[in-house]
Amino acid sequence: MRSTMWIRQGHRWLSILFTLAVIANFVAMALGEPPPWVVYAPLPPLFLLLFTGLYMFALPYAAKWHGSKASRTHCFLSFP
Repeated sequence: MRSTMWIRQGHRWLSILFTLAVIANFVAMALGEPPPWVVYAPLPPLFLLLFTGLYMFALPYAAKWHGSKASRTHCFLSFP
């Protein structure tokens, strides 16, 4: 698998992890004062989502800048 595919797959799993951490945060807050590690648990996946999301956002522009064939055919989402 290419590195771009790994980043896309990692971004998907990070989004699931982030969603679960936010849900756990709300449940913990409903039960009382949560410990700090529960409150801050969503932050690491959020920062990783930011970096992987920015990378995927910049891919089409980088391909255009390099004059890649992929930017002309718009096949970034088609997987072999």
